[in-house]
Order: sequence, then C-alpha cells, then structure tokens
Amino acid sequence: MLDKSKKTGGSNFSEDEIARFDALAESWWDPKGKYKTALDFNRARLDVIKAQIENHFGKGKLPPDYSTLSMIDIGSGGGLISEPLAKLGAHVTGIDASAVSVEVAKRHAEKSGVDVSYRHMLSSEVVGEGLQYDVVINAEVVEHVPDQQQLIKECASLVKPGGLLILATLNRTFKSYIIAIVGAEYVMRYLPIGTHDWRKFVKPSELQQWVGGSFSLKHQVGMKLNPLKGEWLTTSSLAVNFIQTYSRDE
Repeated sequence: MLDKSKKTGGSNFSEDEIARFDALAESWWDPKGKYKTALDFNRARLDVIKAQIENHFGKGKLPPDYSTLSMIDIGSGGGLISEPLAKLGAHVTGIDASAVSVEVAKRHAEKSGVDVSYRHMLSSEVVGEGLQYDVVINAEVVEHVPDQQQLIKECASLVKPGGLLILATLNRTFKSYIIAIVGAEYVMRYLPIGTHDWRKFVKPSELQQWVGGSFSLKHQVGMKLNPLKGEWLTTSSLAVNFIQTYSRDE
C-alpha cells in the first residue's frame, strides 16, 4: 500500500495512519472489545504518567493541585489519557490528526461529564499559536509520523520552563519486533495487523537527542505484560514499550 505521508508545509502525518486510527476510534473505550489489552495497557501507563506529574509538581505534598496545571496530549486519540487527567482537575487539551477520534473523545467526555478541550489539529499548529503547557504528553504517536524528530522538537517547544515532557513509544529492538509485531498483531491479535511498522520504532537515546539540551531526563521505565494474569507491569527493561519523563530547565 502506498504510504501517503506528508511532512511539508507544516504537515507531519500519514493519511494511511490516520485512516487506520479512524477505523479503531469507536473501539477506544470498549472494556469488553477486541482491544481490551490495549485499554489495560493504557491504565498501567496512566499510573506512571500521574506518578511523574505528582512527583514533579507535588513538592512533597502529593497529589498536587491539578487545577493549577495546564496539559496537552499530543495525539490524544479517543481521550484515554486526556480524560482521566482532566477528571483530576487539570486543564487538558487533547489534539489529534484524526477527526473521527476527536469526535469520539468529545462524545465520551460529554457523556462522562468531564471538561476536556479536544481539537482536530497538529502539534505544529499549536506551536504556531505560541502556546505552552506545564505538561506535554506524547504517547505512542512518534512511531506513526513521517518526521519523528520534528514532532519531538515541536512537543519540546510546547513545554513551559520548569514543566514536564512525557514521551511513550516502542524501542527498535529484536525483542520489540517479536513481541509488539509478531505477538501482539499476528498471534494474539491485541491490535490489528499493520498497526505498527517496526522500522519506525524509536530508541531511547534517539528520543533524548531529539528533545535537546534544555531538558533533563528525570525518569524512564519499561512496560511489560504478564500473560498469565493479563496485567501490565513496569520493568527496568526498555526493550519494548517504554516511557521517558523530561523536565525543562527553568
């Protein structure tokens, strides 16, 4: 299939990738659906994200006052990260290149009575508006765009001085190919075949280089699935799924 990728004129997305996530959008929140494992993964990932936010902004008083924090979720999909953070009181903006996902997220937030600002746009457009946030989150997005370095640079530029940049993706290793591609897509069918392209997976060192010198790596942790219990756990190994947290210098 022709990869209709765009990375000129401020656009950094693949039409094929957007179509793929449009097809998934209505299943984002279904706890009994075929992508239940992905939902379980998100809950474990969200625990890590909240812990990092609270450790950074709590200043010894956990949890912090979320109502004082502005956050943006780059590639928010159906709102699996945006909505829980907004429910805690944070001022959350979720943006996505998929109009279908944005509408699904809006409907779910309205049904849940949670105030989230969802917008159908790209990170480059937010940068163009001159906005910055206390917390910028980019989770499982960078492996789906044509210009990965540009996306990370845009995300970094959106972080206020003293704020946090939280990145989550998949490492480009032999183990990740076996687990995330062969296992998750072809064997267990946790995700549709073709969801990921192993060549687009990103090494932790590459992310750190792209983030730039104005940031300090505060924390990094891997995620792994216990297949017997069906539970996602944190691990010191970054060989497959991993999350990095960076703080921007004051």
